[in-house]
Amino acid sequence: MNKFFVDKTAVGDRTIRIFDADDRKHMTKVLRLGVGDTVVISDTEQFEYTVEITEIGKDYIETRILDKQKFAREPELRITLFQGIPKQGKMETVIQKTVELGVFSIVPVFTDRSVVIDRGNFSKKIERWQRIADEAAKQCKRGIIPRIQREMTFREMADSLADFDLILFPYENEERRSIKDCLRMIEQKPKTVAVIIGPEGGFSDSEAEALIRTGAQSVSLGKTILRTETAGMATIAMTMYELEL
Repeated sequence: MNKFFVDKTAVGDRTIRIFDADDRKHMTKVLRLGVGDTVVISDTEQFEYTVEITEIGKDYIETRILDKQKFAREPELRITLFQGIPKQGKMETVIQKTVELGVFSIVPVFTDRSVVIDRGNFSKKIERWQRIADEAAKQCKRGIIPRIQREMTFREMADSLADFDLILFPYENEERRSIKDCLRMIEQKPKTVAVIIGPEGGFSDSEAEALIRTGAQSVSLGKTILRTETAGMATIAMTMYELEL
């Protein structure tokens, strides 16, 4: 069944209204839905609703709630990916695939080795990346739409890490501890996890040392060095397997 997302404020006691122009166009022009058809709507926070279309207005679509359930497909583990900003085009792949894997939010990070031509007009990039996350969430029927947060400097990211139960730092120079060993040694399952991935070229030595001082767990992802667009996916997949499934 087709799935759409609304703000929680659009959900009434018995009805839900869809105002988003793109969603309304997709429902009526692409899917050819009409009065009497049913779809699933998520409030992006906790619940999803099976609804019946009752009215197609000029600026909204009115639906009647048939059933209400808590998210069935949304992982309990909330993983935030701090992604060192890669070269053009790679961030789109990172967003699409990590949303499919269950990431909760993504934060682009400027690091010493980030190669970014235009830092001044970054808001348009964030908007484009958010649209990619929206489409990926709809395609894989997520309960929420992961948010693409505003860009951070390395220092801003480091200062925010105290809010997480577990901080995973895949590091190409780590030789003693694998991510599997790290995850299997955890005694109490974390609720929030930060995954920190560097750009092409990885983190500088000073950045790596700063992360370890914040309490980040330096881990190896295996015998080979993964590309930046692969490392986040691999880390999230392994973390979900060990802590969520």
